[in-house]
Amino acid sequence: MAAVADIELRLLIEAVYLRYGHDFRDYAQASIKRRVGQALQRMGAASISALQERILHDPRQFAELLQYLTVPVSEMFRDPPYFLAIRQHVLPVLGTYPSLKVWVAGCSTGEEAYSMAILLHEEGLLERTILYATDINHASLEKARKGIFDLGAMQGFTRNYQRAGGHRSFGEYYTAAYGGALMDKSLRDAITFADHSLATDAVFAETHFVSCRNVLIYFNRALQDRALGLFHESLAHRGFLGLGSKETLDFSAYAERFEPVSRPERLYRRLPDPG
Repeated sequence: MAAVADIELRLLIEAVYLRYGHDFRDYAQASIKRRVGQALQRMGAASISALQERILHDPRQFAELLQYLTVPVSEMFRDPPYFLAIRQHVLPVLGTYPSLKVWVAGCSTGEEAYSMAILLHEEGLLERTILYATDINHASLEKARKGIFDLGAMQGFTRNYQRAGGHRSFGEYYTAAYGGALMDKSLRDAITFADHSLATDAVFAETHFVSCRNVLIYFNRALQDRALGLFHESLAHRGFLGLGSKETLDFSAYAERFEPVSRPERLYRRLPDPG
């Protein structure tokens, strides 16, 4: 027999889907339970059922809950070896194409998207690249569009950038403004931020490189395979896929559809379709 809290959690997730269209039903239950527990404490709700009543009747309460469900936390050039591997193994190949489309899925507040834009700029590819960055959290997307980050975080971002093979002064890419660090307009203009759900939406463009990091770890196996299917369908012939350091294609339904480019950095390349 299911515990009352587990029943409440299932009903809350179903209510979120029916009321707002955000589908967390195939997210890993342990992760969802932990996040909802944090929301209960921070939002002062006595129970999950009480929280459900709030979010059903007040979209502002749901917007607050969404901040816990989607974990909008990131940093620029996170896991620098990943970006160094892109610089060394992926961009030299993509540089042979006349035009490019790159998709950063689950972009949160935009740190990874701006990191990708800087990388493309330094390799002379940004001007011929359409760079999409997507997420389900509207508040995160709005922050990403503004391109304003904590000025105090720039020191850590600079270290990551240097370890990722950056060969300029990172200060060239932002100015101190609005009480924070404002990313350069050329970078902001180069990125199209958009709402897209890996749980419910379809492919929206053919791309040459998809980067989706630290998102699949929050999905159950069925939803992981759905997301990987979207990436496979989106990628052009021999396109590239990048995952997070704790994620892998091994044991997935798409393990045989990709070959490793840099296995330690979780970079893969789409294999030609059989036959």
